[in-house]
Amino acid sequence: MKICKMGVWDELIPGIKFDENGKSNYANIQIKLMTDYPRGELGKNQWGKIVQRVNSVKKDKKYDCIVGISGGTDSSYLIYLLKKKYNLNPLAVNLDNGWNSEIAVNNILTMTKALDIDLETYVIDYEEIKDLMRCYMMASLPWIDAPTDLAIQSILYITALKEGVKYIFVGNDFRSEGKQPTEWTYCDQKQLYHLHKLYGKIKLKTFPLITLRKLFYYGYFKKIKLIPAFNFLDYQKKAAQDFLIKTFGWRYYGEHHHENLFTKFAIGHWQYNKFNIDKRKITYSAQVLSGEISREEALCKIKNPPYSDAELLKDIDYILNKLGFSKDEFEKIWASPNKSFRDYPSYYPFFEGAYRYIWPIVSKVVPVKPKIFYEFDERSLN
Repeated sequence: MKICKMGVWDELIPGIKFDENGKSNYANIQIKLMTDYPRGELGKNQWGKIVQRVNSVKKDKKYDCIVGISGGTDSSYLIYLLKKKYNLNPLAVNLDNGWNSEIAVNNILTMTKALDIDLETYVIDYEEIKDLMRCYMMASLPWIDAPTDLAIQSILYITALKEGVKYIFVGNDFRSEGKQPTEWTYCDQKQLYHLHKLYGKIKLKTFPLITLRKLFYYGYFKKIKLIPAFNFLDYQKKAAQDFLIKTFGWRYYGEHHHENLFTKFAIGHWQYNKFNIDKRKITYSAQVLSGEISREEALCKIKNPPYSDAELLKDIDYILNKLGFSKDEFEKIWASPNKSFRDYPSYYPFFEGAYRYIWPIVSKVVPVKPKIFYEFDERSLN
């Protein structure tokens, strides 16, 4: 198995290429991101300008920014920084899709109470989100938690508009997460509506999903900006975890995104065992380049499965029952041919063909260049 000399990206990753020195194009993606969003003084200066802009537009509003919170490390540490270090007054927004772990819920309540931050939880009608999750599984796509991702983005913009807030901060961190291959995680609104039309049973009455046109409206005309704060800030995930545990009694939940049981199942079992996708190769590689862990440590970690047999045995009956699948139904879905997001309608062909031309427009909507554009650039090279 050929493995990138700079991380643990290997030849099973879609679109990967290696140069004559054994360096992969995925390492190039990560390096370009780190170059465009440097740490140190340059990053602090860029972040300082963002904080100044937040302060300049807050006027008499109750909140000066929105922050998405899941109970995980990144978002928990981010609300601490926004409130205590940068003297902002964020409204914490959480999406309850019916799968949040008890640890995640406690972490959210612990952090918002300790920091005196208001919390708004959007509870999705579970029958609707269940129906959509079932749709993605019946479509045999690798990323079955797409409805949650799209709903989170939507409620953040919807809440910002309602509160009259211009800035949304999220805890996404490319240095600890990397750029997942599009084939593993792509989703959009057009795809969701198509799959729901094919497989859905429940009418979507309350599911929060803003269209691409409305997203453009929020970003361009209403000037609402979504910013991944850790692009600019010095941040080490392990140090942040230690700080949160010691200072607030925050609790750790395991691997990345394991604070949500369905996401844990989607990444640790569905993708890993049905599609032979190990997203940890991307996250650990990013952490190697950012100095969080050593390459040897990353190679050691990926030798073990992300979801142990004992954990899966404990969880699977609960998961299938909550999804409304019998074991026979699930086994039939599991045995069905794996599909790609390209097998269903989406906006992807447009973005893939036009991304070089639309960035000047898109930059008016999203102030931070989407990671998928970096992937387009690197994977299009010969």
